[in-house]
Amino acid sequence: MSDVVVLAYFPDDLTRVYQLTQWLPVLEVLDDDLRVGVVTRDPGVAEACRRLTRLPVHLAPSFAELMTLYGELDAKLVVYCNNSPRNFESLVDPRMLHVHVNHGESDKQSMASNNAKAYDRVFVAGTAAVERHLAGLMEFDPARLVRVGRPQLDLHPEPLLPASERRTVLYAPTWEGDADYNSYTSVDVHGCEIVRSILALPRVRLVYKPHPKVTTSDRPDIRDAHRAILDTVAEADAREPDAGHTALTSGDILAVMPGCDAIVTDVSSVGLDWLYLQTDKPIVLTDRHHDPDRLRKDVPVSRCADVVDGTDLGGLTDLLEARLTHDEHHLARLAMRHHYFDELQIGDSTSRFLHAVRDLVLLRDRLIGRGDGTELPQETASA
Repeated sequence: MSDVVVLAYFPDDLTRVYQLTQWLPVLEVLDDDLRVGVVTRDPGVAEACRRLTRLPVHLAPSFAELMTLYGELDAKLVVYCNNSPRNFESLVDPRMLHVHVNHGESDKQSMASNNAKAYDRVFVAGTAAVERHLAGLMEFDPARLVRVGRPQLDLHPEPLLPASERRTVLYAPTWEGDADYNSYTSVDVHGCEIVRSILALPRVRLVYKPHPKVTTSDRPDIRDAHRAILDTVAEADAREPDAGHTALTSGDILAVMPGCDAIVTDVSSVGLDWLYLQTDKPIVLTDRHHDPDRLRKDVPVSRCADVVDGTDLGGLTDLLEARLTHDEHHLARLAMRHHYFDELQIGDSTSRFLHAVRDLVLLRDRLIGRGDGTELPQETASA
């Protein structure tokens, strides 16, 4: 029997490992109270995680190895940071409680998925996430939802940008998603024009920080647009070496935000992280679908941001200049921050997360103690 109490399960490959690595510092805080282990299914992911965390990292490539590992560890709770189809191989274990924690808070359609019904609890950020699940899912039990904020926003990563006297505008687009319905990226349709519009601002520093999966995309349109943006940034840097124009294709986006004065981004967790951490600074949100009514309904943060699509990108330079001079959406962002993150301040999300995990560990012990938990059926274990 192991002393591990909580497991973080991640079955995917290195192209998605960013979903797990953002949780590792939070899980290390939890480990100070309840022993935490990481379970991976991919050797490359296991190796990468061992370089990044002091937590024990286990590798179980096959289902049989996973079931053997679970029997040896005898943990009480397992957390999932995505909705991988291979999560169901872990969910088969009935002696642990299963908790979905996701890897960000956003208004993407995938954030309120029927997959939520598979977990004993779903940790969400706040009111907006609760409403998203209730509006998007049929026959869903809202008692499964636990509001914990976003613990990653309590961290203080070392800043990645040097100080600058220039106004810094961050362009942080998302990736194309697994299907068209969940694609919100601006990279392929507007990316180059957005970058040129930012560079046209006087006394500006441009920072391009794309989603990690933009850099590994196998879609030609995304790949070509990303390369074109990198070329444009490099050319601008060569023309103005003192400006500090830069493209950051790795590193923590949360470590980039403190050095920036405004953001242009897509529908994703990045805009909401900015809303929480940089509430007093402007947001420009892109709309690749050219559907402002849908955006206003489904993406509440759009109501406290400027929205641009293909019809008005020509005015982006003037819009950014206006917002950097006079930020008329500041008060609206203060109210919207509350909608997404309740009354939480720095430190509160971590506290909520730790308490929620402790409560579920105690609940699991009570359920096992009165016989509501069962041994894994022999026919399942040998499947």
